Amino acid sequence: MTREEALETIKAVIEEVVPGADPSAVSADENFREGLEMDSLDFLSFVEALSGRTGLALPEQDYPALTTLGGCADYVAEHTEGAPSDAT
Repeated sequence: MTREEALETIKAVIEEVVPGADPSAVSADENFREGLEMDSLDFLSFVEALSGRTGLALPEQDYPALTTLGGCADYVAEHTEGAPSDAT
């Protein structure tokens, strides 16, 4: 999965788990959990949905890498390298 594909997937997952959230309202380096007022349950739902959408195991120790759109996109792209981009 490319970084751009990863970013689009992440934005779609955020919109899915937090109705009314606008991922474009936060910068790539801003903590989107804070910027979108996601509580811990929202974030866990995001992680589960992202894992399901990408096929990645997302261990709790990697959660800090998933707090910004840019960091999350880098993480997903790096960990899905060589994997089909349609892992939905």
